[in-house]
Amino acid sequence: MMEFLYFPEDKSEYIPALITLLIFMIGAAITMYFFYKHSKKEAKRIDEKYNLNQDTENYSDDNKSE
Repeated sequence: MMEFLYFPEDKSEYIPALITLLIFMIGAAITMYFFYKHSKKEAKRIDEKYNLNQDTENYSDDNKSE
C-alpha cells in the first residue's frame, strides 16, 4: 500500500506537475486580464450612457449651495 504523502526519490517526477501548474496559472492570469479589460469597457460604457460623472458633480454642487 502506498503512503498517504508520497515524495518520489526521483525528482524528475515533479516536472509534469510543474508544467500543469504553470499552464493553469498562465490561463488564470489571462482570464483575469480579460475580465479586467471587459470590466473597464463596461464601466466606461455605463458612464457614457447615463452620464454618471456629470450627474454626481451637479448633485454635489446643488447640496453645497443650500
